[in-house]
Amino acid sequence: MYVRVQKSIYFPVLILFSFLFPGIHAHAQNTLRLYSPYSRITVSPGQTIDYSITVINNSDAIQSADISLSGLPRSWTHTLKSGSWNISRISVLPKEKQTLALQVVVPLKVSKGLYRFRISAGDQATLPLSVVVAQEGTYKTAFTTEQPNLEGAANSTFTFNATLRNETADTALYALNAAAPPGWNVDFKANYKQVSSVNVDANQTQNITIDIHPPDQTPAGTYKIPVRAATRNSSASMELEVAVTGSYDMSLSTPTGLLSTDITAGDEKRVALALKNTGSAPLKNIKLSFAAPANWDVTFAPQQVDLLPPGRTAEVFATIKADKNAIAGDYVTNLTAKTPEASSKASFRISVRTPLLWGWVGVLIICIALGSVYYLFRKYGRR
Repeated sequence: MYVRVQKSIYFPVLILFSFLFPGIHAHAQNTLRLYSPYSRITVSPGQTIDYSITVINNSDAIQSADISLSGLPRSWTHTLKSGSWNISRISVLPKEKQTLALQVVVPLKVSKGLYRFRISAGDQATLPLSVVVAQEGTYKTAFTTEQPNLEGAANSTFTFNATLRNETADTALYALNAAAPPGWNVDFKANYKQVSSVNVDANQTQNITIDIHPPDQTPAGTYKIPVRAATRNSSASMELEVAVTGSYDMSLSTPTGLLSTDITAGDEKRVALALKNTGSAPLKNIKLSFAAPANWDVTFAPQQVDLLPPGRTAEVFATIKADKNAIAGDYVTNLTAKTPEASSKASFRISVRTPLLWGWVGVLIICIALGSVYYLFRKYGRR
C-alpha cells in the first residue's frame, strides 16, 4: 500500500515539474553542433589548410559557447576567424548557424604521419579533425623552371623564367650566379630589375628572369649553363640548356672595298660585288635588290645566292644602267643582300659623265662662236 501511494504521487509531480520547467528538459537534448566537410586532409609540409567550420544551434534558445582548439602540435600555427575578426566565443540564434574560418599552417620541418586535434564549442560540442602529412618535412631551397631548354641564333637573347622558393622558416638572402662559358653573359632579374642577390621570405617564392647572351660568333651546338641560388645555410641549383643554331650575319661590298665608280649617261657599268657570310650559320636563299635614282636600272648575276656557308664569299655582278637624260653629277645607288635572318647594304656613289659626242658638239659650237666673232670683227672692225 505504501508503494502505491509513492508511485501515485511521483508521476503527477514529474508531469507538473516538466510542465513548469520545460527549458531544462530541452537544454539536455538540444545543444550546439559543429560540422566541417573535411575531417581528414592529406597535405605536404609547409602547406596551409583552410577549414570551414559550421556552428549549428538546433535548440529553441540562443546558445553561446567558448570556441577553442586543442591537440594541435606546438610548432603548428592557426587562426580562427568569423568574417575578418579573430574570435574565441560565439553566440548562435535558435535554429540558426554560423560559419567560422579555421586556418592551420603545417610547418616545413615536420615528420611524416597522422596528426589529430579538435575544435570545441564549450562542453556542448567537439569536432575531431585529422591531418595526414604525406612526406617528411625538409628545410631547403627550391630553384626550378618549367622550360629548361631554348633554341635560337647566337645573336639572340635566351630568356628563362624561374621560381626561387624559400622552404625554410626564416627570411633568406640568396646570391645568384651562373657558370657560363667564357664570353657569355648571364643576367638575373627580379621585379624587372637586374640583381645579383634577392631576399625571399620564409615559405615564399620569388620569380626570377634569367637572360643568357652568347657571343655572336658562337658555333652551333648545345650548351649547358648551371645556375645557383645560395645562402650560408641552404642552396639550390638547376641546369639550363641553350641550343645555338649559329649566328646570322653577312657583308656586301666589292673585292677592293671601293664603293664608287663613274658612268656615262645612258650607258651601263658592270661592278663586281663580294658577298661574305660573316656569321657562324649557313645563309640560304640570299636575295639581291637595289634602290636607284629614277629611270636607272640594276640587274644582278646571279639574282639569288642559294647557299653561302659560314666564312665563305660569293662573287656577284651588278650591272648598273644610268638614265640617258642624266645630267653630270654624283648619284647614289643602294644595293642590298637579304635573307629572313640577316641583311647587308652597300651604297655606291656613281659619277655621271655626259656622252663624248656631246663634248665634241660643245667644242664645235664654241669654234663656230669664235669664228663668227672673228668674221664680224674683220668685216666691220675697220669701220
